[in-house]
Amino acid sequence: MSNARATRPRLHHLAERVGTLTALDGPAEAVAGWIRGVVPRGPVKDALSGTPLGHAVHPLLTDLPIGTWTSATLLDLVGGRASRPASERLIAAGVLAALPTAASGLNDWADTTPASDSVRRMGAVHAVANVAALGLYAASLAARKRDRHGRGVALGLAGIGALTVGGHFGGHLSYAKGVGVDVTAFETGPDDWTDVFADGALPEGELRRAELDERKLVLARVGGQVHALADTCSHRGGALSDGEIVGACVECPLHGSRFRLDDGSVARGPSAYPQPVYDVRVTDGRIAVRAAG
Repeated sequence: MSNARATRPRLHHLAERVGTLTALDGPAEAVAGWIRGVVPRGPVKDALSGTPLGHAVHPLLTDLPIGTWTSATLLDLVGGRASRPASERLIAAGVLAALPTAASGLNDWADTTPASDSVRRMGAVHAVANVAALGLYAASLAARKRDRHGRGVALGLAGIGALTVGGHFGGHLSYAKGVGVDVTAFETGPDDWTDVFADGALPEGELRRAELDERKLVLARVGGQVHALADTCSHRGGALSDGEIVGACVECPLHGSRFRLDDGSVARGPSAYPQPVYDVRVTDGRIAVRAAG
């Protein structure tokens, strides 16, 4: 137990040190910018982001190559000669599964790089390690197809090593840096009506930022009706009040996610998470809000 406790801080420190390596910025942002340009806003990006699922799809997809390649490694070590065909099929399945997994992960990472230097750098190392694992397992499969089983096993063991490095950085990005999580998951509103803004200061068809204790809200007036949502975009934390109204939605200025003003639901990704919404009333020239429902 004491060894495990001692190891965790060192591994955390290693990931954080990688996050300080400025030499990674140039190539990382070049790749991320290319990805943002290649993946257009709309159905493809929504699918890669997990919008139809209601949560990020990348963590779900990672189970497939990790599971198949780990199983193949176990068969290589303890399965004997009879398990070689099964190991080969598992590696092939993992190679195929790694392609959509990598696409979804690169899409998520590319959206984070402009806002966070450390995430840009850690994500680059995460991606390189996983691409290395994919290459090693593809080479392992090719070697096995040529009846060079020993070489295939050695390449597979190198692949599981690269996959472990990539997995550590992936876990750090998700759980220590919050990549892919709902940024507004813990945001709650007051149970009682609370005054936040002057009704006359909110023109028709425009957005305004308001403050509620330590929380920020975005207010919108459309068709004479006032709406209130959390100002921090659930996707990557952009300020919705700096965005624009598009029909009955507010559009985030960072990545173009659109949320319906009446209920906060996602009208267009890449956000996979709805936006917190508040009940609104206007009395005596003042706008007041409370937690919805």
